[in-house]
Amino acid sequence: MTAVAISAALFFTGCRPDGLTPPEASLARLEPENGVYFGVNLDWGNDTIAAFSSRLGLPPSAAVYFVEFPIPSPAQANLDAFFEQAAGSGAIALLTLEPHGGLGTVTAAEANNLADYLAAKNRRGVRVMVRFGHEMNGSWYPWSQQPESYKRAFRTVAESVHARAPQTAMMWAPNYGGGYPFDGGLYRAPPASDDFKTLDTSGDGKLDMTDDPYSPYYPGDEYVDWVGMSLYHWGNAYPWGENEIPETGVFIDSLTGNYHGLNGNESGLSDFYDLFAVQRGKPLAITETAPLYNPAAGGATELEIKRAWWRQVFSPEVFERFPMLKMVNWFEWRKFEAEISGIVDWAVSNNPAIRLAFIDDFPRSRFIIG
Repeated sequence: MTAVAISAALFFTGCRPDGLTPPEASLARLEPENGVYFGVNLDWGNDTIAAFSSRLGLPPSAAVYFVEFPIPSPAQANLDAFFEQAAGSGAIALLTLEPHGGLGTVTAAEANNLADYLAAKNRRGVRVMVRFGHEMNGSWYPWSQQPESYKRAFRTVAESVHARAPQTAMMWAPNYGGGYPFDGGLYRAPPASDDFKTLDTSGDGKLDMTDDPYSPYYPGDEYVDWVGMSLYHWGNAYPWGENEIPETGVFIDSLTGNYHGLNGNESGLSDFYDLFAVQRGKPLAITETAPLYNPAAGGATELEIKRAWWRQVFSPEVFERFPMLKMVNWFEWRKFEAEISGIVDWAVSNNPAIRLAFIDDFPRSRFIIG
């Protein structure tokens, strides 16, 4: 596997006048010297890294696991089993921490316990990334749209991890901002609340897509080692559920805040890549990606949809335009999605025709595989 540069501690050589960390001062914790990690989000109740690797013939160099935080006792055995798989495969263990009990449950003591646990995995040679409270700018999680509380909780975890498990990286990863602030979600910031006022970056008394969907949630350069984004193809126009071939260029346009197409004008969004990867010198991960295929709907075929999406994500233009892109994680699930009240098949390795097409198109020279 391609060597990686692992830094044991944060180091900074100075800050820009605008307060941003210059790229030369960025942390190299787990950043690959060459290439892009090929990662996978697996249905761990029904799949394993070894089985996925066998089906696809492309062993992942990163594997994503979701666990409630603080970690409940009943979840510990499965978490240990995940780390055993990561250790056996050599994949980076990308641990996604979900504070379902609320951000107030994230204490220094719990963060220290986690960091000590991860340090023990590091000593065994397991490379670890921690993605805390992903998609915090959404409206669907108990940690959503609470910018100040979220940043405090992230910093609490980061301080413990950096001090006690310095070979573990901290990742900050919002959801793509198209549709922000995602009306209708159970956890949307209440009007007139302090959170609402903080998130109203335009100062017009409303939360809409004129407001910055990313920066209010950013914990700070000293706490963040990697930045990431969940970026899916749900369809070409809301409401979702139809099988539609992705629009040309939508992946790049979404990542750079330039999308203007069938789903409306989202070109007022920030250029996420420039603002958080380039200006802050942080490696970028596409932490979750895949296109929607609804087996119960007509329209475009599964192969047409999935091939069009992975050809965008893996295109030469993406690698050339985004040299800070260092990880892409496919969402390898077939699951019920509330957004369409039905099953979505996001996977590429289960259907033989899809699998063979994916293998044929996969740019091995660009990616780091296990």
